[in-house]
Amino acid sequence: MDYKKLIGLLSLGIIILIAMVLFIGPGKIISALKTANIYYVLLAVIIQFIILVLWNKRWSIICDSLDIPHSQLSLFAMTIVGLAVNDLTPSGRSGGEPVRAYLLSKDSSVKFKETFATVMGDKLFDTLPFMVLAIFAICYLMSYFHLSSTLFSLLMVSLILFIVVLLFIIYISINEEFGLKTIQWTFRMARRFTSKDLITHEKKAVSSLIGFQNSLKYLMKDRKLLIQATVISFVVWFLELFRVYVVFLAFGQTVSIGMIASVFLVSSLIGVIPALPGGLGSIDGVMILLYSMAGISASISTAATFVERMISLWMVIIMGVILLPFYGKDVLDKVGLD
Repeated sequence: MDYKKLIGLLSLGIIILIAMVLFIGPGKIISALKTANIYYVLLAVIIQFIILVLWNKRWSIICDSLDIPHSQLSLFAMTIVGLAVNDLTPSGRSGGEPVRAYLLSKDSSVKFKETFATVMGDKLFDTLPFMVLAIFAICYLMSYFHLSSTLFSLLMVSLILFIVVLLFIIYISINEEFGLKTIQWTFRMARRFTSKDLITHEKKAVSSLIGFQNSLKYLMKDRKLLIQATVISFVVWFLELFRVYVVFLAFGQTVSIGMIASVFLVSSLIGVIPALPGGLGSIDGVMILLYSMAGISASISTAATFVERMISLWMVIIMGVILLPFYGKDVLDKVGLD
């Protein structure tokens, strides 16, 4: 991993945050933070831990379906590390998936292609709740903000592109012929830019893809797993929204679930853009802007956003960074996060 680049991007994100604080007024934000009800903040922290436990439970039942041995505690640690890497790597918030698969493979002595199937299956179960949330959020934004045709079009294009990319990944994951053609095309393009012999790497990629697809197809045929994982995914998304609702209650503000869902949609779309780690600065700015547009003062919007991001982003990053050394300093390099 390029740690100099990571530190540079984090620094840039922090500078953006500082600029926003200076623009709104540090004194106003500090005054708003002092009004926060600590009991509601603690409740939000508890909700976040419940979310983490449910994420871990969903991954655990997927592992059980493929008979991959694991302990709940070790899997929970891998979940935390994976989430932290997702937030720290400016790679479309997907850098943590191969890390989780690698750690599980190392811990269970199961082939990487099988453990990676569990991670991708876990990620795909978030698709349906996100699409439902997206439809609801867009309808809410249209009715609440009376969006101009330009803004509405931009939002729809972003959502459609996100869904298309997601469907493309899903199709590669389940269609063997299409997946093989994609790999062949990728290596054909790579040969134009290098003189190295890539045949061995191409054969390894094809073998890994077939093993991965077989495991993923097996998961999709498990009806009990599909029901349990889907229910957990919807509960997790609801708790994500409820956590934000509780944070605003800490500042004496009642924000509609529709508004929170809309902010979640927009910030999620921004979060997948490979830019700053964890969307630092960009996501925070969008959240503050939208909450301010909803009628909440800029100081309260900023204070609530900072508290919310401290719980959902920084708390997880800190936990992950603490746990990462237990798996070896070179784990990120071994999965190609450089």
